Amino acid sequence: MDYKKTNNVLGWATFVISTLVYVLTLEPTASYWDCGEFIAAAYKMQIVHQPGAPLFLMLQNIFSNLAFGHKESLAYWMNFGSAVSSGLTIMFLFWTITALARKVLWKNNSELTQGNLIQIMGAGIVGALAYTFSDTFWFSAVESEVYAMSSLCTAIVFWAILKWEAHADEPRADKWLLLIAYVMGLSIGVHLLNLLTIPALALVVYFKRTKTPTNGGVFKTVIIGCIIVAFVLWGIIQYLIKFAAYFDLFFVNSLGMGFGSGVVFFILLLVGGLIYGLFYSIKKIKPRLNLILLAICFIIFGYGSFAMILVRAKADPSLNNSDPDNAFSFLSYLNREQYGEEPLFKGPYFTSKVVDRSEGGNTYIKGDEKYENIGKKYSYVYDRETVFPRIYSNDAGRGHPQFYRSWLNLGENEQPTFGNNMSFFFTYQVGHMYARYFFWNFVGRQNDEKGDGSFTEGNWITGVKPIDQARLGGQDALPDSLKSDPSNNKFYGLPLILGIIGALWHFKRHQKDAGIVALLFFFTGLAIVLYLNQSPLQPRERDYAYAGSFYAFAIWIGLGVIGVADMLQKKMNPKTAGIAATLISLLAAPVLMAKDGWDDHDRSTKYVARDLAKDYLESCAPNAILFTYGDNDTYPLWYVQEVENFRPDVRIVNLSLLSADWYVRQMKDKVNEAEGLPITMKDSQYKQGTRDGLSYMDAGLKQSIELGSILDVLLSDNPNDQVEYQDGSRSNYLFTKNFKLTVNKAEVLANKVVPAKWDANIVDTMVWKYNKDYVSKAELAMFDILVHNHWKRPIYFATTVPNSNYLGLDNYLINEGFALRLMPVNFNRTEEQQRMGESVNVDALYDNTMNKFVWGNMAHARYLDHESYGMLSLIINNFSTLSQTLYEEGRTDDAKKVLNRCLEVIPKRIYTLGESRVLYFLCRQLYQAGMTDKANALLEQNGKYVDQLLRYYIAIAQTKPNLEMQNIQVGTQVIYSSAELAKEYKQDKQAKAMEASLNEIEKLFGGIQQ
Repeated sequence: MDYKKTNNVLGWATFVISTLVYVLTLEPTASYWDCGEFIAAAYKMQIVHQPGAPLFLMLQNIFSNLAFGHKESLAYWMNFGSAVSSGLTIMFLFWTITALARKVLWKNNSELTQGNLIQIMGAGIVGALAYTFSDTFWFSAVESEVYAMSSLCTAIVFWAILKWEAHADEPRADKWLLLIAYVMGLSIGVHLLNLLTIPALALVVYFKRTKTPTNGGVFKTVIIGCIIVAFVLWGIIQYLIKFAAYFDLFFVNSLGMGFGSGVVFFILLLVGGLIYGLFYSIKKIKPRLNLILLAICFIIFGYGSFAMILVRAKADPSLNNSDPDNAFSFLSYLNREQYGEEPLFKGPYFTSKVVDRSEGGNTYIKGDEKYENIGKKYSYVYDRETVFPRIYSNDAGRGHPQFYRSWLNLGENEQPTFGNNMSFFFTYQVGHMYARYFFWNFVGRQNDEKGDGSFTEGNWITGVKPIDQARLGGQDALPDSLKSDPSNNKFYGLPLILGIIGALWHFKRHQKDAGIVALLFFFTGLAIVLYLNQSPLQPRERDYAYAGSFYAFAIWIGLGVIGVADMLQKKMNPKTAGIAATLISLLAAPVLMAKDGWDDHDRSTKYVARDLAKDYLESCAPNAILFTYGDNDTYPLWYVQEVENFRPDVRIVNLSLLSADWYVRQMKDKVNEAEGLPITMKDSQYKQGTRDGLSYMDAGLKQSIELGSILDVLLSDNPNDQVEYQDGSRSNYLFTKNFKLTVNKAEVLANKVVPAKWDANIVDTMVWKYNKDYVSKAELAMFDILVHNHWKRPIYFATTVPNSNYLGLDNYLINEGFALRLMPVNFNRTEEQQRMGESVNVDALYDNTMNKFVWGNMAHARYLDHESYGMLSLIINNFSTLSQTLYEEGRTDDAKKVLNRCLEVIPKRIYTLGESRVLYFLCRQLYQAGMTDKANALLEQNGKYVDQLLRYYIAIAQTKPNLEMQNIQVGTQVIYSSAELAKEYKQDKQAKAMEASLNEIEKLFGGIQQ
């Protein structure tokens, strides 16, 4: 058989198979997290969050053309772009594995036996398909995210270095190195992870160019590889832009020339220097220098995709994150200054106190005619610091200190030590945030819940009961909900074992190549752990960051076929051994991974992110202002507005971004059909470095102060309205928290702010207590809007916005669906009524829920991911609140319609204990409406779910620390309340069943307490 032809045909076959898999399981529209933003930005060539992905956006824009103008299909075809990128990754992985296997089994000038050919191709097929069905890669392959294309860049450069190695002794073979440099440059415009392959590539070059490699030489080569990574990461990506920015500063501020003149001069200087260097290297016959300079040129060529950021920022598109339209804002954008930095080499413990601050460089922003120096950059000095800080966060608001103490078993006032620091690194950052993800892919996964260290959420499992019992406990009491969970994947560790066999075989038969793969495995895995230095309680799982490491391990899974064949050859001929090893390995890895993984990766019937985004917008009256907060209540909304042109009249305001001056500035402009916000602040009053954070200092005023007057003082440049600090600086400050806003009833009536039936409840003055100890630019902008809107535009807060961002206006927020509308009304509600929940505009809520809202096919989708089913409590609560309000108003028939609709749209399966809590209230509404049979059925289902969950928690606590105490209390309360509810409505059978369950749970729980 012809090796080259077979290799090519099977390589393309893996591309077809994997791409088909991804297309069949593709999400048909936008999904959660960054996808909505990326799709919207790619469609209109806009600017995404730092540090951008311009090449990815441009390529996705090409795929969007396959929709042929059908806007609702645009997201599908961009997701299709990720599927194709992922399929190509699998193809290059196949060729990488066969290239590595061939070097061992088919020596130069020797004859290739049929048995060896089968083993080589079997290795490629098994390894490539194992990665095809790996959890992390499959997840990214079916949505419009950067990680699929980033993996493709990694696959290409590693395949290309093997091609160079195979042809290194031929003339012009270094063209492969230039291809690698160009792909590296291009990959910067997708994601930076690809740069971490450089040390492994350097080792390939060293082994090929050195006749007698030494351990010292290997070490030096790895160090050189790391230096090259640093050179590209900082020298090219950051310092080229930094030099350009400071050249521009000199040309503009010192020479009086126009903005951008210094950048043009620097570019000409850079290009001229590179051209001179190339001519010099040719003239002086310095091939190594020539190759280095050419590689730098190709990296910069690829990096040139970032010109798209500057060009499009100048055009002021709707999505223009950070507005990087000049040298310094572009530099800040690339440096991710919006997100801050994590300490790597030296930093504080989580208990450390700030004792001083040290000055850094100046900060510049673009002014009207010159760059303005807005002050120094500062870093804090702490009373206790350590090298290699891993438990550094002092963010009490996110619960980091409490988490550290719990994880490390520290007392309330106990000071952490360096030993605790290292313990956290190994157990949490390496064990929980890397090894756990690695085992998900190649051993098995408990469920898709976000894991923060409990025994019941997001752990890896083997499927081998004694092992899982020893690690997690409770295996004799697994609830049906976990057994039937699509994301409960049992691989029995077989892919891991196969990979270990492959690694051992590789190190035994070709130590150099095995070392190269190991280096790739390390730098795309544990090295990222070292660099990221992640704090705990991340908002989502971060396994996507380590896809390159799992790619490297898939190489060894493929080579495991040959390792197995070697064992079998002791009892059968090489051809038969190759066939048997391939079949065994196919079953042990890709087939098993596909079988258990398909149901929790098939997103082909899910529309949750898109539909709920529409529901947020449909909750709003025309021309509304809608305040959102997080990624998942903002990015999908951007998508449906920008791409599907759905409700473009609503102005979305992300409160997380509103503290940035560029975002406030953009909010003043019209976007699509939405007018700019009524913000009257001048740019000079909120520019970066001005009023970044104003403190609260109580002036002792008891009466409420008009918000307009408070805003005037906060924006005043009069020294009498400011406080002077010890360093001589002055700042405005908030002098009271007692706010009021005088209401012009004529304006409220003219703009139909409140339902006509509430006209009598309109107040003359809104009075409230501000709920924060500071005022950021976000609050300043919100104050400005409240003062100057004059009730012309409806103002809403998304229901997912934290209460702390309501400014204290809670009593004036009215539920109209997935958003709360600000209304100047007072219903004289008691404190108890206020605690029970917000007021409800029942007519608007009914119309929205029954006639406008769509539900993402949740009831019939083959699979709901964690983010999607996490919305169920919110959805059920929406129906429950509406039903209860209708019932209290005597509209029982309408309440029944609402409840029937709820049961139609929610899944039959119960996903979480949090959902079971709101289902209890739904049961109450069903009983109230006289829908007894449906109430009983739901009560029984919910009771069984909670009962099994509690037995599971208690079984775990028999052998493990009881980390589920709070959940046990919640579950017990649900069963107790359900029993009381059944008694209230004289459902004796259900009441007795609940009481029996409760008694049994109390006995079991009592057993573990003794």
